[in-house]
This record gives sequence, C-alpha cells and structure tokens, in this order.
Amino acid sequence: MSGTNGESGEMSGTNREAGEMSGTNGWEAGGMSGTNGWEAGDATRRAVLGNEHVDRAVASTTAFTADFQEFITKYAWGEIWTRPGLDRRTRSCITLAMLAALGHEHELAMHVRAALRVGLTEEEIKEVLLQTAIYAGVPAANRAFAVARAALEFERNEEDGDDRTG
Repeated sequence: MSGTNGESGEMSGTNREAGEMSGTNGWEAGGMSGTNGWEAGDATRRAVLGNEHVDRAVASTTAFTADFQEFITKYAWGEIWTRPGLDRRTRSCITLAMLAALGHEHELAMHVRAALRVGLTEEEIKEVLLQTAIYAGVPAANRAFAVARAALEFERNEEDGDDRTG
C-alpha cells in the first residue's frame, strides 16, 4: 500500500478519488478481479482480520454470498475503515462496543482478535467492555466478557504454538 499515515497505519488518500470501475463486481470468473474500492477494502480487511480469516471467507464464497462479500469488502472495509477521520484502534474500539451491545457474539470474537492485531491491549479491550456495560447494559457486557475471554485465550494458545484452527 502506498501512502500510509505512519501513526495510525491508516491508508492516506482515497481510492474514491481514482473512481470506481463500473460494471464489475470483483468476483468474475470465480475469482476476485477488484476495483480500486474493492482492492483498498481487501487490503484493509486483511490488515485488520488477517489473511487466514479473509482467505477462509473468500474460499467459502458461493454465487449466493458473492455479492455480500463484495459489499462488505468495498464498503465496510474499503470505504469506512479507510476513512482518515479515525485510526484503526479507535474504529476497533467502536466496533467492539457495538458488537457487544448488539449481542453479535461471532463477530465480537473475530473483532477481539482483530483488536489485538491493530494494537489494542487486553487491558484496553477490557476497558471498552466495561464502558459498554454502563451504556448498553450489564447482560450484554457480561456475555461480551465471556466471548472476549475465550477469544483472548485462543489467541494466547495460538501464540504458544497450539495448532488449533478456528
């Protein structure tokens, strides 16, 4: 990626300035051929979630899910996560709080691991969940702590050489 903001690791500039190619969905001929927005999204998604996660998502893409994969790659990751207004750590904190508040456990576990990847500490993740308890409710935060604890333990085991996959 050319042009990064060294402090946040965010991409500077936008691919929107270069324009989108019309008439392509990025999933032609069984592979991802990408537009500028898709390419920026794929790069950001991989930086935040990791290549293994993205590769699994891509490998499991079907004709039914292809449009959704394109949508989240281009818009969530290529348009929102690459905006210059917030760094990835801040976006990660917000994402953790919202997922916890809404009870989206599977996505929460994935984003706890992503939070570590973008530089949040376990202590910071804990603080986000404590903040969530006050504004979203104790039951939501209680479940979020259980999901986060399991995700953090999984990550520690991965670092210690445990060969489990998830």
